[in-house]
Amino acid sequence: MKLAELSERSGVSPATIKYYLREGLLPPGRRITATQAAYTEEHLRRLRLVRALIQVGRMPVATAREVLAALGDDALDHHMRLGAAVWALPHGPEPDEGDPAAVAARGAVDELLERAGWDFGREVGDESPAYRMLVAAVAALHRLGYPCDTAHLLPYARSAGQLAVADLDLVEEYEREEEQVEAAVALTVLYEPVLLGLRRMAEAEESHRRFG
Repeated sequence: MKLAELSERSGVSPATIKYYLREGLLPPGRRITATQAAYTEEHLRRLRLVRALIQVGRMPVATAREVLAALGDDALDHHMRLGAAVWALPHGPEPDEGDPAAVAARGAVDELLERAGWDFGREVGDESPAYRMLVAAVAALHRLGYPCDTAHLLPYARSAGQLAVADLDLVEEYEREEEQVEAAVALTVLYEPVLLGLRRMAEAEESHRRFG
């Protein structure tokens, strides 16, 4: 397909597509004339991912480039490619190592992972941006005096485990490993607002049931 058709099918303007090409977010098309190139379904799929990262996820171009680079790391096995690509996404604040609340939070998080049976999470520990983000969040709860011990956090971990099963079931609907890795990244970005909206609606329903 030519650039105009790629633009029409993706909903991204030709100027923006050309910008993504210059920035290395899209691979170049097959040159057919001095001024025209042909693009494939692979370009369309990648363009939808780029759009999810930048336009929906509000990700800087440099960060999006890092995520896309992780997608193409053939030296990693399938599990590690999934992890590397998702780890490259923005994860929120880092814990303050000089904060006593962060020390307490690490203990609480490590106990939580053990109780939840998340052996891989315990193994990678501080290497994981998600682990550090969780420590920072629990530290904020601890600092402000809100419940954040294992008993309070464990139901959230169990719910997250169920969500992970649904996430990976969705990813496995794609046949090729490359498509699965791209889907894992795109769906992480696109489904997090869905989860937040559902949680707030569920809380409203439960509040109405209890107090309404």
